[in-house]
Amino acid sequence: MTITAPAFAKVNLDLRITGVRPDGYHDLRTVFQALALADTLTVQSSRGSFELTCDRADVPTDNRNLVWKAASLLWRTARLGKGGPARARVHLAKGIPSEAGLGGGSADAAVALMTLNHVWKAGLDTVTLARLAAGLGADVPFFLVGGTALGLGRGDDIYPLADLPRVSVTVIRPDIGVSTPDAYRWYDEQARHDTRTAVRFAPAGWPAWASGLRNDLEPPVVQRHPVIGQIRGALVRAGAVTAAMSGSGSAVFGLFEDAAAARAAAAPFRRPGWTALVTRTLTRADYHRRGGYRRFQTA
Repeated sequence: MTITAPAFAKVNLDLRITGVRPDGYHDLRTVFQALALADTLTVQSSRGSFELTCDRADVPTDNRNLVWKAASLLWRTARLGKGGPARARVHLAKGIPSEAGLGGGSADAAVALMTLNHVWKAGLDTVTLARLAAGLGADVPFFLVGGTALGLGRGDDIYPLADLPRVSVTVIRPDIGVSTPDAYRWYDEQARHDTRTAVRFAPAGWPAWASGLRNDLEPPVVQRHPVIGQIRGALVRAGAVTAAMSGSGSAVFGLFEDAAAARAAAAPFRRPGWTALVTRTLTRADYHRRGGYRRFQTA
């Protein structure tokens, strides 16, 4: 059996830090939005040990990779055999920039859970898969849902929202990366938190919550990397409905009602070491139709 499935990216349309948990994690209130930008996983059943390969030399293909961790967790939970995972080969083709706040590793882990559950005939239901996803990382459960969704707790308690209207999205990733631990540490070290909104305007027909979007991690990251703020300002001036850093960065996104404007906004940022691309939002129905995820899910 061979399955090829996309692992779609996300942006955080809104990210509020509401407190610090006893385990050291931050409590969040965030709104996720799925994008058409994707990695691709090819999963093949085999008779040997578990193998993970990738088309990018800088991506680890051992137990440091979230795909490998997802496979190990699923294997143990379903009691499929002694030792580590086996009987599958996974190839990962990267299309989502790393250290960008776009959720590439988390999306890969979620799709690995769904596809390997099917390939291995493990029979785990969606509730169990969601629990395993939360154990792998705060963003991972969102990628079982897709579309537009609210994340609470660490961001792993997911509630589907009415889908944002389909819009074009310009994504700019400068030639720097930002690690998630660094972004939260900088937030904690910041004495006064800037809560300025990144919203330019909320078009008619958009949900009420879209009129006050912000990312609480953005100000402390911009303080260390001013280029992120410069990109956001340029996207707004180019006509973005809203622009902000996604998650812990370093990618900045702009939402555009006009696709031509989105493409024009990306053009000045196509330079060595940078990523500048244009994609679009995915509704929940688009997400599952294009991903084909329903065939992997067990009630």
